[in-house]
This record gives sequence, structure tokens and C-alpha cells, in this order.
Amino acid sequence: MAPQTVSAPRVLLVRNQEQSGGGRLLSWLPADGLDLVQVEGPHAPDTPEGYDAVVLLGGGFLPDDDARRPWLAGERRLARRAVADGVPLLGICLGAQLLAAAHGGTVEGDHGIPERGSHRVTRRPEADDDRLLRSLPDAFPVIQNHRDQITVLPTGAVHLAESRRCPVQAFRLGESAWGVQFHPEVGAERLAHWNVAALADDGLELGALRAEAETREPESARAARRLAANFATVVHERAAAART
Repeated sequence: MAPQTVSAPRVLLVRNQEQSGGGRLLSWLPADGLDLVQVEGPHAPDTPEGYDAVVLLGGGFLPDDDARRPWLAGERRLARRAVADGVPLLGICLGAQLLAAAHGGTVEGDHGIPERGSHRVTRRPEADDDRLLRSLPDAFPVIQNHRDQITVLPTGAVHLAESRRCPVQAFRLGESAWGVQFHPEVGAERLAHWNVAALADDGLELGALRAEAETREPESARAARRLAANFATVVHERAAAART
């Protein structure tokens, strides 16, 4: 009898805004043996049924802006179901805020000092045994692009990483749902598409941001690649357990 073919774990990738795509995750996760199914936010299901994992991408709005983006309510339900069912989830920027808001956390708009460009994130001691972050450096540069912040984590969340300007940079809910405020899917090249005038309004100059990000890109890419590989490992483990 021929051996049974095992299909690649299916990952639902939700894009909330055209310019906030999956970036290098679109090649990294398939390289790690995952089958990506990309959908636009308005067409995302509100349950992870049929998928082995979920990735919620970013967007330039708050996670409860239901009046203008009515699909966000369904996306918050998707986040709640994923956590309840133990389906691995990775929320990035807005996706992290959706995960927090869906579970009773607080997200505040225009809070603190905006983070734009390359900034260093520091792992907290709680990350030492966390499957997503434990093998990353104690501190590593990442691309940031936000002015909104998670200010109160949901009850039971584990705070994993922080930065000088934004205390909540990464957290975990349950065993396998993570939110990261930073952008592991984005490399320094993405800054070429940023709005010069919007940056100037914050007192920032795009050329300087790009130069700094490009200098740090090798270190940043190594950390982001490790994070993506760690998430893929969790997905494979969960998919294998579901088959037994």
C-alpha cells in the first residue's frame, strides 16, 4: 500500500488593507511547509474552521472601528474562536490589537510617541520559555509603523516583549495565540513606499529612517525569519496532533 500523503497545514492570512500585505511571510511560511490562503478582511470567516492557523495582518485604523470597517467585528470573533479552539494565531500590528481587543484588552489611538522605522524590541523574562520568541536575541531591531498602542492587556495574557516607546510589543494568549505590535513581515525596502508628508507631520525624515533601517536589516531579518519559523513549527505540531 502506498504511503498516505499528508497535506500541508492550511493557514488563513487576513489582509485588512491593500498596502499592509503579507510581505516576506508569503514566501517564508510556504518555505516552512505551510499552505497560505489569503483573504481580504471583508471576506474573512469568523471561525478558523478548516484552517490549521490564522495570521491577522495590519491596517491603519483601530480594531473597533466597526462603523467604517464593519468586518472587524467578525475578525474579533475569529480571534476569540481561534484562542478558544487552540488554533495557532499570529496577530501583527492591527492584528495584535484585534486579538487584545477581542479578549477585553484596551487599545488607545494616538497614544504615546509614534514608532516609525527601525526600533529595538527587548524580550521580557516571560519570553524565555515562549515558543514564538524564546530563541530570538534578548533585543533585536524590527520595523515599526504605528501611533496606536495596546495599553491594557487582556486578563491572562503573558507580556513577552517591550520597547522604550511602547511597553506592549508582544504577548501571548492561551498556549498558541500571539500578538506583536511590530512588523516581522516587513523589510527595510517597504519604507520606500511610505508617505513623506505624513512622516514630516511627525517631525521625521524618510531618508534618515530608510538609512537606519537598511543598516539594521540583516539583524532584523534574522530575528523575523526565526519568529516566522517558530510560528510554523507550532502550526505543524498542532496540525499533527489534530490528525492523531
